Amino acid sequence: MDISILELDGLGQAEKVRGGEIRASELAQLAITQIEALNPVLNCVVVERFQQALIEAQRIDAEPVGTGPFRGVPALLKDLGQQIEGLTQTNGSRAPLMGAPDRDSAIAASYRQAGMVLLGKTSAPEFGNHSTTEPAAHGPCRNPWDISRTTGGSSGGSGAAVAARMVAIAGASDGAGSIRIPASCCGVFGLKPSRGRITSSPYPGDSLFGLAIGHALTRSVRDSAALLDISSGSTPGDYWSAPNPARAFAEEVGAAPGPLRIAVSTKHLTGAGIHPECIAATTHAAELLTQLGHQVEEGEPTFEISAMTHSMLDLWATGNVAAQVEIAGTLERGLAADELEPTTWELIEHARGLTVTDLVRARGKLQAAAWRIAEFFERYDLWLTPTLAQPPLPLGELNRSLGTAASWWEYDLAFNPWNPVANIAGCPSASLPLHWSPDDLPIGSLLTAGYGREADLIRVCAQLEEAQPWADRAPAVVTRGGAGMARPVAGSPEQPA
Repeated sequence: MDISILELDGLGQAEKVRGGEIRASELAQLAITQIEALNPVLNCVVVERFQQALIEAQRIDAEPVGTGPFRGVPALLKDLGQQIEGLTQTNGSRAPLMGAPDRDSAIAASYRQAGMVLLGKTSAPEFGNHSTTEPAAHGPCRNPWDISRTTGGSSGGSGAAVAARMVAIAGASDGAGSIRIPASCCGVFGLKPSRGRITSSPYPGDSLFGLAIGHALTRSVRDSAALLDISSGSTPGDYWSAPNPARAFAEEVGAAPGPLRIAVSTKHLTGAGIHPECIAATTHAAELLTQLGHQVEEGEPTFEISAMTHSMLDLWATGNVAAQVEIAGTLERGLAADELEPTTWELIEHARGLTVTDLVRARGKLQAAAWRIAEFFERYDLWLTPTLAQPPLPLGELNRSLGTAASWWEYDLAFNPWNPVANIAGCPSASLPLHWSPDDLPIGSLLTAGYGREADLIRVCAQLEEAQPWADRAPAVVTRGGAGMARPVAGSPEQPA
């Protein structure tokens, strides 16, 4: 079988299946072989369902040609919030979660309906708490570009899997940058949709008060747009529902965006330092946008920064205590100290010190900040910044206790200052892999649009992708061998998933 098919994006792979050039079961086996070859090095797939997936792929082969846009395409989902019926979900935690879910999440169901073959789950930090993916439950997930570096988080396993050509599509979610951070660290495309664009069903309520939403990491803009079409929509009872698009998001790829007014900033929102390569990446993206006919000028939204540095922490900590209470209730006992990670306990302790009045005040500050950010997008179509303030950091740097939740949050925001703005305002935002450092580390550029304006964002992202294609650039761990031929990099541990 020709392993080069794994270099294609998801829509390209589906075209090969529809054209009879490869069977769905053969494509699934190629992806499984790639996972088995590279996962001992990267440790990004933590729960597998290979045998079930092959059976499902064989069923696709036996059926008349379907109409699903991703028919026969292998995919992975995140081991947090994207449940697959009958498959254990750990949420990146050592805490003993009881039983496997009895139904698919809405994203899993929409992906199946579109013809995808779900191979398993990718690594995430405990409850999605870190900008790196190094859960004690599974061990560190390693960056395909440099295995001593972070993949980012919390969708780091998905970022590594897509970059390593295990799959073209991997599910992800984003509460403070968790799609866009690994997109930057792993050199792939990551779009966070508008609040309410994709339902979180069947999870009841919203423990993060609208900050988080699910979607995917991909290697192409067109895959992300097509995935948005198949998974968009609210479920009766959802708290939020994004405005309907004028047409399919896939139709925006290649559509002329017209000259847009784009603000650009490299100012760190909390005053920490910024690596020169991150500034260089943003400068390069601004130059590309200018060459494409857009008006690019200095500018940034102004809002009360404590909404991000304090209020967001309060809601995030509350989500952690809710998860801990739910697990303890299921187990009918309290959790032992070693069943959750130190930073998780610190977040829980922080939440326990809050009053109802504190939470109401926090939500009010976030709403006020969202209104101010919305005013900014009445003047500008897009906002360009670095995705992160640093290139991918060494493993261990972001995954450590600093004594209190407030100290940890401050430290994390030094690395990740811009992504949370879109979560606060509910805006769509995307990281694009347009720059690599001299030592071959990917550095993302972040574009954010006004609420509900994914169409503008997709048009410009596709325009940049066409101007500077990134799909052919692969990390050495892949180019060294390919499917079924990769070998552990010298000095790398043999981390089992």
